[in-house]
Amino acid sequence: METTTELHKITLPVTGMSCAACAVSVESMLKSTAGIENAGVNYANQSVSVSYDPGAVTLQQMDEVLQGIGYGLIIEDDEDDAVAEQEKIQHAHYAALKTKTIWAGVLTVPVVILGMFFMEMRFANYVMLALTLPVLFFFGRDFFVNAWKQASHRKANMDTLVALSTGVAFLFSTFNTFYPQFWHERGLHPHVYFEAAAVIIFFILLGKLMEERAKTKTSDALKKLIGLQPKTVHVIRNGAESEINVKEVLAGDEIIIRSGEKIPVDGKVLSGSSFVDESLMTGEPLAAEKSAGSQVFAGTINQNGSFTFRAEKVGKQTVLAQIIKTVQEAQGSKAPVQKLVDKIAGIFVPVVIGIAILTLIVWIFAGGDNALTHGIMAAVSVLVIACPCALGLATPTAMMVGVGKGAENNILIRDAESLEKAFRVNAIVLDKTGTLTQGRPAVTDWIWKVENTDQQKHLAAARALESRSEHPLAAAIVQYINAPSNVNVSRFASVTGSGIRGAVDNVEYLIGTLSFLKSENVDVSDGLVREVRNLSEQAKTVIAIAADQQIVALVSIADALKPTSSEAVAQLKKQGIEVYMLTGDNLQTAAAVAKQTGIESYRAEVKPADKMQFISELQSKGKVVAMVGDGINDSQALAQADVSIAMGKGSDIAMDVAKMTLITSDLMILPKALKLSRKTVATIRQNLFWAFIYNVIGIPIAAGILYPINGFLLDPMLAGGAMALSSVSVVMNSLRLKSARL
Repeated sequence: METTTELHKITLPVTGMSCAACAVSVESMLKSTAGIENAGVNYANQSVSVSYDPGAVTLQQMDEVLQGIGYGLIIEDDEDDAVAEQEKIQHAHYAALKTKTIWAGVLTVPVVILGMFFMEMRFANYVMLALTLPVLFFFGRDFFVNAWKQASHRKANMDTLVALSTGVAFLFSTFNTFYPQFWHERGLHPHVYFEAAAVIIFFILLGKLMEERAKTKTSDALKKLIGLQPKTVHVIRNGAESEINVKEVLAGDEIIIRSGEKIPVDGKVLSGSSFVDESLMTGEPLAAEKSAGSQVFAGTINQNGSFTFRAEKVGKQTVLAQIIKTVQEAQGSKAPVQKLVDKIAGIFVPVVIGIAILTLIVWIFAGGDNALTHGIMAAVSVLVIACPCALGLATPTAMMVGVGKGAENNILIRDAESLEKAFRVNAIVLDKTGTLTQGRPAVTDWIWKVENTDQQKHLAAARALESRSEHPLAAAIVQYINAPSNVNVSRFASVTGSGIRGAVDNVEYLIGTLSFLKSENVDVSDGLVREVRNLSEQAKTVIAIAADQQIVALVSIADALKPTSSEAVAQLKKQGIEVYMLTGDNLQTAAAVAKQTGIESYRAEVKPADKMQFISELQSKGKVVAMVGDGINDSQALAQADVSIAMGKGSDIAMDVAKMTLITSDLMILPKALKLSRKTVATIRQNLFWAFIYNVIGIPIAAGILYPINGFLLDPMLAGGAMALSSVSVVMNSLRLKSARL
């Protein structure tokens, strides 16, 4: 009888991965290991998920397999310890890479100066050799190590091209430094290419440093989300209050929450009342009122009151834990595609090597006098002119100028991927609160129902009473009136969910909803009811003020639209982009805002996971989706989107997850960001053209194709010059972006 082995699934941090090709190597090695059913590498968060038979293979054995090709697994009993260890390794790697890049730059500058302007100086070659040696084989040794790893798996990438070209240039230059007579005896000049080798290593290191810096920041959002949960919590067990670690909380525990504390787990309020900031879930600026029977969620923040609640979902079951998990998975599902230059290098490197070898063979058999000498010279020229300096500069130079151009226009760009994708965006999802609107409630209308002579008295009374209220809308009224009032308040009372009452200088005031005033026997006319209904249809919350049973004013409060929101939406639609709006707010408010901005497609009362699901649905239809948001509740959707854009005045978590940030709150910057993307991508493509046109023309000439026709054989020094010219062309073309109009 056959027995079915139960597979275990585990996710472990991976160390040593520096590119997408590394992720492929890790995945393929694990998949080929006996006992492992499946393995999937998440390059974005440097982890691997493995399904395996624990009876056939252990975690230690998996680690040993990866150690053999230069990678490793972090195996810890506690998941938090493993993540902490991974972060420690990543920060150490970034610090080491930064040091290598700085020192490589320090040593490269004098090599370039000597090689370009003082090449005839006595002992110049020996000085350049001494300075280039550590640049290549100490600060740049990872390129050679990675190239060897790729070769051992019969693959090639940018590291292969870098190692091959710099290695050949260095060895050829070293030979010419110590044995110049070999070429002098044959009537040729022994040129050296130390500066080319050093410059290539430095620029590629600089590009990797920028990439690593962006990658280390991707985990910041997750750390901040995790930080929303308190470390300790006050629970009631056996009738006594005690403080325990949040990890020890069990479903069914009674938990006490005091003013200003964060809620540690999901649950239901048992007693007490308060207002809780739930922007984590809804994105809305107004705190939600909580009383017995209300649901509360981990990571939300209690405001003024206190209450006791029963824990229902703890640990990985909480809504906050699910947000953290989905943000992590969404980031991972967008693991950076292998760079275009890596893909090109996979074909280009073998072709160049093949041409160099073929060139040497043809010269040996058909070269006549000095066939071997000319063959070696031609083969080296082929490798030198195919040097990847321009190829390596094509993307980073355009990106550096594009990023700078973005900063000038209040667009903060985190990485190349976002700019490369943004020009293809054909659907944009906008959060409402803080993106289309100001993100805070404010008084929009103050409609008086009494004569001017009494208005100042009522304003002073309203401010005095509202300053004592804990309701979130009270702050908007206090801020609107602004001037402090010197009045005597007595008999103040708050009626939960309805309004407040109190006496000011012996005048009885009622402030709250129209239904509250009706319940207090205030006469409310039909005309007043219609007026309130009209204001409510404009997504405004209406509060009535009554003095001695007579209504004296109506106050409407709303999260007002930003002045440029409608124009920005119109411009996006003019570019042929579909615009959607998602909000956690109610349907009436969503409809009003959509109508004001000209957005036809919108959804209301959506939860964070719903936003992410909506974007996933658009992507499944072939849309390239950009998400624009500003809150914690947008973080999952931002991570899922092809291009994620945060508003600069939003939450830190939204800005960390997003690959672009609009530094101002002006949504008109969004069309500019998309235009910048189009121009930057066009520049990158032009750069790649210039990087290759020299190779297409130069490699056959370097191989000696013109020699039978006119006796011309390309000198390696001229080959080096052509390579340098292609790099200059790339840099100059990138600099044109600075003057582009957005």
